[in-house]
Amino acid sequence: MSYNLVAENNQSTVVAEYTPVYERAKSYQSEAELEKALIQQLSEQAYDCLAIKNEDQLVQNLREQLEKLNDYRFTDNEWQHFFTGEIANTNQSIPDKTATIQEDYIKNLVRDDGTVKNIYLIRKDNIHENSLQVINQYATDAGRRANRYDVTILVNGLPLVHLELKKRGVSIQEAFNQIERYQRESFWAGSGLFEYVQIFVISNGTHTKYFSNTTRESYLKESQGSGVKRGKKTSNSFEFTSWWADAKNRPISDIVDFTKTFFAKHTILNILTRYCVFTSDRQLLVMRPYQIVATERIIKKIEISTNYKKTGTLEAGGYIWHTTGSGKTLTSFKTARLASKLPFVDKVIFVVDRKDLDYQTMKEYDKFEKGAANSNTSTAILKKQMGDPSARIIITTIQKLDRFIERNRGHVIFVGHVVLIFDECHRSQFGNMHTAITRAFRNYHLFGFTGTPIFAKNASSGAIPDLRTTEQAFGEQLHTYTIVNAIADKNVLPFKVDYVSTMREMENIEDKQVRDIDREAALLSPERLANIVRYIRKHFDHKTRRTDESYTLSVTRNIGDIVTAKDRAKVERIMEKSRLKGFNSIFAVSSIEAAKKYYAEFRRQLAGEPPDRQLRIALIYSFGVNEPDADGMIDENPEDTSGLDQSSRDFLEAAISDYNNMFATSYDTSSDKFQNYYKDVSERVKNRELDLLIVVNMFLTGFDATTLNTLWVDKNLRLHGLLQAYSRTNRILNTIKAFGNIVCFRNLEKATNEAIALFGDKEAGGVVLMKTFDEYYNGYTEGEKTVRGYASLVGELLDTFPVGERILGEENQKQFIRLYGSILRLRNILVTFDEFFGKEILSAREMQDYHSTYLDLYSEFRKPGNAEKENINDDIVFEMELIKQIEINIDYIMELVKKYHEKNGEDREILVDINKAINSSMELRNKKDLILQFISNLDVHSVVDEDWQRYVEQKRIEELNSIIEQENLNSEETWTFMRNAFRNGTVTATGTDLASVLPPVSRFSPDGERSKKRDSVLERLTTYFTRFFDISRGEL
Repeated sequence: MSYNLVAENNQSTVVAEYTPVYERAKSYQSEAELEKALIQQLSEQAYDCLAIKNEDQLVQNLREQLEKLNDYRFTDNEWQHFFTGEIANTNQSIPDKTATIQEDYIKNLVRDDGTVKNIYLIRKDNIHENSLQVINQYATDAGRRANRYDVTILVNGLPLVHLELKKRGVSIQEAFNQIERYQRESFWAGSGLFEYVQIFVISNGTHTKYFSNTTRESYLKESQGSGVKRGKKTSNSFEFTSWWADAKNRPISDIVDFTKTFFAKHTILNILTRYCVFTSDRQLLVMRPYQIVATERIIKKIEISTNYKKTGTLEAGGYIWHTTGSGKTLTSFKTARLASKLPFVDKVIFVVDRKDLDYQTMKEYDKFEKGAANSNTSTAILKKQMGDPSARIIITTIQKLDRFIERNRGHVIFVGHVVLIFDECHRSQFGNMHTAITRAFRNYHLFGFTGTPIFAKNASSGAIPDLRTTEQAFGEQLHTYTIVNAIADKNVLPFKVDYVSTMREMENIEDKQVRDIDREAALLSPERLANIVRYIRKHFDHKTRRTDESYTLSVTRNIGDIVTAKDRAKVERIMEKSRLKGFNSIFAVSSIEAAKKYYAEFRRQLAGEPPDRQLRIALIYSFGVNEPDADGMIDENPEDTSGLDQSSRDFLEAAISDYNNMFATSYDTSSDKFQNYYKDVSERVKNRELDLLIVVNMFLTGFDATTLNTLWVDKNLRLHGLLQAYSRTNRILNTIKAFGNIVCFRNLEKATNEAIALFGDKEAGGVVLMKTFDEYYNGYTEGEKTVRGYASLVGELLDTFPVGERILGEENQKQFIRLYGSILRLRNILVTFDEFFGKEILSAREMQDYHSTYLDLYSEFRKPGNAEKENINDDIVFEMELIKQIEINIDYIMELVKKYHEKNGEDREILVDINKAINSSMELRNKKDLILQFISNLDVHSVVDEDWQRYVEQKRIEELNSIIEQENLNSEETWTFMRNAFRNGTVTATGTDLASVLPPVSRFSPDGERSKKRDSVLERLTTYFTRFFDISRGEL
């Protein structure tokens, strides 16, 4: 497989600077006119426009295109076997078909004479041998419903890119919704060729975005109610759609401009063949434009500096400034992969500084080049790899590489043509290790990736003079994508910063390096520490959203195996879905002494608290090898605690013992076991098993956990250290996580503004930081645009759609859905402000009524076969994740049932309250018949809680046995399958477990009968699961 992009095509995939040449039409443009103009433009860009409207024509064209690409004519018999066996295999899922395009695109054809011939589905060695065709209004009636697709790009006859259009003025999320519907209803139908689509494009003419067919974990499926829909559906979250842009990060959003650039032949073919990454978790990631630019500029720099014999100098390298959380590791990973394919490069060495980052990348590298990554601290394996010409890519830590250089002077690799790529190059690469590496290698290119470069302003005064800045160490800046770009593109979240005063004057940060010992001592006073711990405990649930409705997260179940393995690449990570509530946090403190005092204070205050008030807290620190840097941080060594004084080591030993008791582990402060403790803590933070992690410097750079949403800070942070620490909280997870929470117990306002200005621009504060409570509540002006606040929107809701009145007419229903959705989005932000309490305007009863109306419309528009509502179904966006955050749970309902029972069933108003509460809950609607039947069975002797549990258990058994009988399932396997589902918190749709449940059906049945049976059974079992899971205490 060749990735030698530059040698094949000197055109950049992403245009350097785009100036729109299209003069906007001033007249109204319908969706049909938008589509017609798009087809015309693609035709002018040398796409072949075909009038293919059905599957027979599509399959015939596919045959012709593959014959042309491979210079071979199939016999009818050969084509039939090849098509049904290799392309339209009904047992293949979307990930299987994605693997075909990304990895296994050369297929074996068994010819009629018994010989075997390679058949290319796509050419990656010479991209312009591939044919590009465009079709529109392709129709199918083979799925659950007849559908007609807008525009599809065929590559060698296979549909690899699909566009869905909406007229200008309509939200593009509605086009996204339509693709979701097609995936549910018909992409899988017939021969399933539309499951080969790799990239989806959505546009309303004005705004255009793209996204992959990835099966990445998403939370949109929670909004689809009960049951998995028929068809092998992927689940995409709208949060992960991407804008296209030029190399200066200016969005190219109008469909005309987007088509001119994104659908330029060399661009779309490069994206499909070079700039997609199919991960070991079988997720397809399509690189964003800034990632592609960075990759190509490094490859170009390698080629030019080699041609001009500049290797071994700064001119042969450079650095990429891509903000934290924007996907630097993916970019550097792809860059290393492409660089390793350059014929004149002997080896690519990918150097990381953090143990956790090492693990994140190791699995992906090992997939492409077996043995490229190893976690062994010994340099013996590294030495063997360095001397092995077939080991083209090596991943290692900077500490291990430094030891290798010191112990292997004169090694042959030092004169080889080597590309060194440093991930997170903003800290440890400066100083003696960096010097040793650049002196040892002779014929090298040195590249660095950083989210926070070191400039003269934020350089350490103690650094080696000629290595103080990133540019001095790595060379020129090759590409920039700042935090302002990332937040504007919605690739990371903004920050909400609270400054909590605890000592007034003492908390003001002085702009000097000398530590004020008296001031620090005052800040560590027992009274202040106790107050801060009380504040964190009081506000913990609120800040981390623990009282919200649960969501699903894929978590690691074999943490112990992973962290203790000698070679982690050989240990398969076992993932299971888990139901969680809220997020978790890190507490950054100023020193080891402060960490000890805070940990002890948390233990003191939590002692004797009931289980629902406990927090799972861990502590980690180690000896810092350097003095505090300009950012207020010290590099801690995750491998060693030997430099700690005895008191600090003893305290850490005791804290680790507490951790061992909490998680049944056996770590301590000895070198090997402390490394494993570090890894274990990392995994449990990502699993959200830890509530709060107390750190001094560890985990504040290079650590990604999407479940982290809050950073508590009692530490003097500045510049790159501050932004790195804040950025632990701003990874996108789901709709509920709208920003990163920063709670500062020192006055870091000036430091925060300085850091944002340095790594964004002087106007960056308005983008990077959240608005104030008053602005969200009352509205604000942004340029010439007036943004309405919560109070205004709720006022319109009450005036236009009074509680209890029916909403008649499609346009009125649309208006209500959009207005209430806007209120839900604002409310999701406002509930994190203390000032919001008491100012909600809507009472709890009114919220329930509006919820009920919203859910009624949602159910109506999602009802299968409701053709009359199809247009509105595609033209609206339901905020179902946000609806679930204001859920009524079963405990609340049971309290009402008890009141009803205590009054002998005579208080009909309580019964009305029960009905209203159930109707307002997405989670309880499918249990309404259970609850009402239970109420009708109550008598004077009933004990509500006990009787309810017995009743649920009885119904659970009855209903599952009924499904088993009606579907002719294996009873024992079905019960085992569902017990596992209740234990794990989700129904597993993949693997062999479900297959063992099904009745015997041939895998090769002519109409995919087995697949249909599988989907119908999965839907019924999932519906059963959602009906009983949260009222069964997680047990079956």
